Formats: sequence, C-alpha cells, structure tokens
Amino acid sequence: MSYIALYRKKRPKEFDGVIGQEHIIKTLKNQIKSKRINHAYLFCGTRGTGKTSTAKIFAKAVNCQSPKDGQPCGECYMCTEIENQSLMNVIEIDAASNNGVDNIRDIREEVKYPPTEGKYKVYIIDEVHMLSIGAFNALLKTLEEPPEHVVFILATTDPQKIPVTILSRCQRFDFRRISEKEIADTIKKYMPEENVDIDDDAVEYIARVSDGAMRDALSILDQSISFYYGEKITLEKVLITVGAADDKIYFELAEAIFEGNSAKCMQIIYSAFEKGVDVNRFAEDFLEHLRNVLIAASVEDAGKVINLSLEKIGVIKEQAKKVKKRRLINIVSEFTEVSGRLKYSQTPRVVFEVSCIKLCEIDLYEKDKEYDIYEKKDYNNTINVKKENYTQIKKPIPMPIDEEFKKLIVKWKSIAENFKNLDRAVILQAEPKALNGKFYIVFPSDSHINMFGRIKDEFIMILEKKYGFKFDFNIVLEDEYKKVSSGFDMSEQEKEEKSIKSDMGEVINTNIFWDE
Repeated sequence: MSYIALYRKKRPKEFDGVIGQEHIIKTLKNQIKSKRINHAYLFCGTRGTGKTSTAKIFAKAVNCQSPKDGQPCGECYMCTEIENQSLMNVIEIDAASNNGVDNIRDIREEVKYPPTEGKYKVYIIDEVHMLSIGAFNALLKTLEEPPEHVVFILATTDPQKIPVTILSRCQRFDFRRISEKEIADTIKKYMPEENVDIDDDAVEYIARVSDGAMRDALSILDQSISFYYGEKITLEKVLITVGAADDKIYFELAEAIFEGNSAKCMQIIYSAFEKGVDVNRFAEDFLEHLRNVLIAASVEDAGKVINLSLEKIGVIKEQAKKVKKRRLINIVSEFTEVSGRLKYSQTPRVVFEVSCIKLCEIDLYEKDKEYDIYEKKDYNNTINVKKENYTQIKKPIPMPIDEEFKKLIVKWKSIAENFKNLDRAVILQAEPKALNGKFYIVFPSDSHINMFGRIKDEFIMILEKKYGFKFDFNIVLEDEYKKVSSGFDMSEQEKEEKSIKSDMGEVINTNIFWDE
C-alpha cells in the first residue's frame, strides 16, 4: 500500500477523536441520540480545525445501523462503506472548482430521489463561500425546503462571503483554533504509534507555528520525519525543515533594536539569512517574540498568557526591563505593519532590513503627556540622563502659505471644471496643501491617486499654460500628510487656510457623487 500522509492517516473516525471542538461535538451527538437531525449545517473556522472530518463523521453517524451514544459504530456496513468512500449517499463537493450554477442545478435534481441505502443523503460542500451568486441563488430554494432524506453540510473558512439568506437557513457551528497544548499532547500521543523519537521542544515549536491548525502541525511533523528519517527529531532539525531560526537570535535582534544599534542588527540578520532562514517565517517568529516581551512588561503573571517554559519567560522578563514600555508598544505596532507587508513584497529581505534600521531609530522624539512638550532622547547614548535634563523642543510653526499658492487654492474648483465627470470628481475630492515651502495634493484613498495618475500630465499642463502655475507637487494620502504635518503646530496655517476659503468662498466640494 502506498504511503498515506500523517494528517490523512490520523484523521479522526469518531466524534471523540476530534480535537478541541467539544462544544460542537456534544451538540451533534445529542442531535443524533434524540434524532433531531437538522436539514442544513454550516461549519465555519480556520484551516485544519476539523470541519471536514466532523462532517464525514456526522454523515456516518446519521446513517449508522447501530450508533452508540450518538457515535457511529465504525463496524456496520454503512460505516465501512462511507469510510471507504464507496457509498453513493455521501457526496463531497469542492466548491472552489465546482462553483457554477449548473453544478448546483445537478444537486437540485439529485436530491429528489431517496438514498439507495441508509437513511440520509449527505451533501458535504467544502469551501462553500467560493460559489457564485447564481449558484447560491440556485441552492437557496433547496436549502429552504429540502426533502426529509437530505442533509447539507456546508464548510467554509470565510463565512462573511456567504449570503445572509443562506446563513439563516443553516445551523451554524464555529470551529475554534486548537490550543498549542492540545496540539502538542496529540502529537506526543501519535509518535509512539509511528515509532518516532522526538524532543518535547520540537513538539512545542511545531504546535506554536501551526497557528491552531492540527493539519498544519502534522504536515510539518511529516516533513521533518521524512527529512530526518530514522533519526531523533530535535528542535534544530524542525527549524531547518521549516526555514526558521533558533529563538536565541530573536533575543539578540531585539536587544540590538532596543539599543538602537543598526550595525549589530544587520550582522544578526545577515547571519540568519546566510543559513537559509525564510524571511516571512523569521518575521513572524520575531514579531511573536516582541509580543512576548511586551506581555512580560505589562502582565505580572505572564506565564498565564505566554505559552513557554518558566525558564524562557524569566529570560524574556529580564529583556523587558531593558526598554520602556511606551517605546516597546511603538516597536511592536510598527513591526506588525511590516510583517503584513512582507507577504506581498517582491523584495521582502530589503523591507525587513530597512524596517529593523527604522526600529532602531524609533521614538527619538516622544511626547511628554504632563507638559505637552517633545523630548529628544538618544537611545545610542548609554548614559542615564534625568528627565529634567532632556532638551525640550516645542513643535515648529510652518512658514506662511505662498501667495501664488493661495491663488491656486482659490481657483481649484475652476481648474477641475476643465475635466469631465469622474476625472473632475477626483480632482474635487483632492485638496491642495502647502507646508514649509513644499506643495502637496492630498487624496483620501489609493484609488483616487491611481485615477489621478491617468490625468496627471494633462492637469500639470493646464495649470502651467492656462493658469500660469508652476508647482512641484507631492502626491500623498491624507494619512501620509498627517504624519508629515504632525511635527508642526498647524494652528496658524489652519487659520490662514480657513481665512482664504471664507474670503473667496468654499472652493473644494467634497460631496461630489461618483456616478455623476
């Protein structure tokens, strides 16, 4: 017989084998015992949490010839045939590849006929959110008034995409992420059965990186066993298999960032990537470490929140003492955004390196809540300086708005009239701004900037030839402009802009309808 992957081999065959979903299993078993079988179920949850496995067990249970305490016996003809996937009464459909109206129409025709064997026809539709709108509409009537001999089980990782008309006709069960402890305990139980020797540290790491998905954990384990066949599986071997690094490197990198030592950061990152560490995995694990440091700095009994050994938690607490909590929060927030961008970047290593250098410089200016001043702090300076000796720097005031630019603000609406429909609306949704000799066109969203890009050259030509304006503009989002202007006391400039608009009339209409 050919080799069967661990996650398939260890797929539970009865309800008691489903891990971490006791709230769902109890309900389903009670329904079977009381014979209160619903006609449609919706199983929601992240990947690898047991949705499809539970659906198959439920299909066996409702057709079992001698169920035991709400569970399939696993021995009768019906259980055996369903387990071998040779019974026509249990139909599995992948909605990702069978998502058209015709596929659902076929089901509508089939459900009219009773099962050839057993009590129920069970339709398991996996990734149901992938169905087209037409397919959902075709399914709607069947779900509303199905024959008594039919049960639908819809499984999805994205219930938000399912129409409410479908949701309202199903009993919904939300599968939660499986805890790290449950995954680790399950792996330890499986290993003697597979004659595999594995360290506890390796098991705990696999449980942590699987993100609550038992299937992911077993896939990583399967890969490690194959790579080191016949050998003891250690943490180092698992790290090599998944392209991760030893957690010591995360302590070192965090230390370098807290010290503001950019050179040391680059040495650590270079060393990691030379060993073949995956950038995205490295970023995720480092972010997890920063999160643990922040929790250790914030929670007295961090052991209840951080799922690590007491020894490691002690080391993390010591590192947390070396950085101020406010700075640590900013570092974690910044790196959370960076970690999200890495997945879509064509140069993730560059993004990661630049971000770490930026994190070394973060919060050189921190706002003092008591005095509403800005304090310059040099984190590269190891000397402890008392608070009263900090250099107090007030917000600088921007230069007055250029007279020529005032004219541009006044004429903004008439400039927009040179364009038609959508293009005119895009310009009117934007706002011209000037700050310290630099000129900005501020847009509310990326889509506005993309649409403006089509007419940018024409816009500049009209400004120069028709109105005589020659400005070198920076095209930015509102959020970006707020960051630029956040270091300035804008009160005087805002008064000046308000004065221009009140004297000449409001020139920027922000209530333009896009379907004009």
